[in-house]
Amino acid sequence: MADSPKTATLTIGENSYELPMKSPSAGPDVVDISKLYGSAGVFTHDPGFTSTSSCESTITYIDGVKGELLHRGYPIDQLAEKSHYLEVCFLLLYGYLPSSVELEKFETTITHHTMVHEQMGNFFRGFRRDAHPMAIMTGVVGAMSAFYHDSTDVNDPRQREIASHRLIAKMPTIAAMAYKYTIGQPFVYPRNDLDYASNFLRMCFAVPAEDYEVNPILSRAMDRIFTLHADHEQNASTSTVRLASSSGANPFACIAAGIACLWGPAHGGANQACLEMLREIGTVDRIPEFIARAKDKNDPFRLMGFGHRVYKNTDPRATVLKKSADEVLELLGVDDNPLLQVAKELEQTALNDPYFVEKKLFPNVDFYSGIILEAMGFPTSMFTPIFALSRTVGWISQWKEMISDPALKIGRPRQLYTGETLRDYVEIENR
Repeated sequence: MADSPKTATLTIGENSYELPMKSPSAGPDVVDISKLYGSAGVFTHDPGFTSTSSCESTITYIDGVKGELLHRGYPIDQLAEKSHYLEVCFLLLYGYLPSSVELEKFETTITHHTMVHEQMGNFFRGFRRDAHPMAIMTGVVGAMSAFYHDSTDVNDPRQREIASHRLIAKMPTIAAMAYKYTIGQPFVYPRNDLDYASNFLRMCFAVPAEDYEVNPILSRAMDRIFTLHADHEQNASTSTVRLASSSGANPFACIAAGIACLWGPAHGGANQACLEMLREIGTVDRIPEFIARAKDKNDPFRLMGFGHRVYKNTDPRATVLKKSADEVLELLGVDDNPLLQVAKELEQTALNDPYFVEKKLFPNVDFYSGIILEAMGFPTSMFTPIFALSRTVGWISQWKEMISDPALKIGRPRQLYTGETLRDYVEIENR
């Protein structure tokens, strides 16, 4: 005899209500409150939706206690070590690892979509030269719907597919153009003979007077940064993309909304905040002072790049990226960069300090990605744009999944209203 479906009982005054429960393939059970208002006339209150499931998804799973991140069931450390970014893109988009033929076809499709419409260059020139690259990316990606009319119909599966490929392919080009524009250099066109990460590095650092030879260690580190940031479950920017797409907005507008959300310092700006902290420390001899401040409960100073809101143990992405950080620093050296000297010494201090070990405040992915990008020569203003181009495939995968969900409804969160109740308008002479 099959077990009876799980239910939860909610008692309000003298009335009790049976609420259905759902069991996921991994993670805690969920109480389904979708019909609660209709049956009981009450809402639930959950600021930040930290205890609320907003959707059903098969893409990414995080176990913060175990320090586990799975994409379609595959551990992130295996994907980062054995795979590469475009293969992970295929996995996120389609749900399975591709055959060699499928992967080659996918890589060819993405490579041949990397160029952007030539008139988009004029769009860039409407921004001030000192505009933040994230401001440029938000505007340019949102404007893509004006250039690519043939992939804006969200009800057409083929158009959704084309839009997905275009966004993944063109985001590095747009990010590199934003960087070039802010430093006053000419745009560099993509090349079809380079892989995804190498193409991005060349578009950022080549100039017409001298080409940029991509070092394989740097290219591999860049690819790992892309891979490790590809998706991270229902975070703020992903939820923003889903909420925007629930209205039927075109994919370019939805991804632009995700970029705008990611720009927030509490979300995508963490690796930039880490580098700014290292600059505040300044020199290796000041590390003990800041370590002491981090331990002082009465001091508002926070050690950025250590610990994670979701991961209560180690950040599995950091373990992988540390290897690339070590390789990059060995290649490029840290002797002439005081900031990187501080980073290396701070890492060792924190890893061996009983206070940080006990509280599991280990270096996270933002710490190592910030170090790598700094060593490569990127300004901190480019850290979040690189995060955005990495996360694009996650946003698109979540968007595609939501559009095809038969339970799709336009997002409409409720509120706990605490303002004035009904009152009559008072004529201005009587106020």
